[in-house]
Amino acid sequence: MGVPPLEAWVRERTAHYDEGFVSADPAFAHAHVTVLAPFPVGATDRAAAAASEVRAFDYTLRRVATFPDGVVHLVPEPDRGFRALTDAARRLVPEVAPYWGRFEPVPHVTLDRLGPGVTESSTRDAVAHLLPCRARASELLLTWWEDGGCRVLGRFPLSS
Repeated sequence: MGVPPLEAWVRERTAHYDEGFVSADPAFAHAHVTVLAPFPVGATDRAAAAASEVRAFDYTLRRVATFPDGVVHLVPEPDRGFRALTDAARRLVPEVAPYWGRFEPVPHVTLDRLGPGVTESSTRDAVAHLLPCRARASELLLTWWEDGGCRVLGRFPLSS
């Protein structure tokens, strides 16, 4: 699910770390809320089915937080629509171990990673002018992330 108001900021941070993961596809969403990763490339029918199970919804991003692994992110509120999409996707693609079995999915928009010169506070300050960010989730975007090949594989409308 793309978050257009944050796209330029997240795209710039992506380029800072690895230019190869900046997509030339204008439909690609560097700023996004992940529903389930990795999603099978050939399962577009199941992505469409998951999207059809959840009504479009509004959410707000205002709170910056950090996961134990150092990923600084925004927390969507409310998150129930994203959780419903993740639950539907997990039912439809039970063979997927979210995040390769390392983490359980938690709705978020990745902003940065803790490191030299990057703290939760510095990230919060850097995005403050974009917050609160109000957005509407109206489609599920299936993307492929690959060095030099990030692209959109499909767009599936949520129920209305």
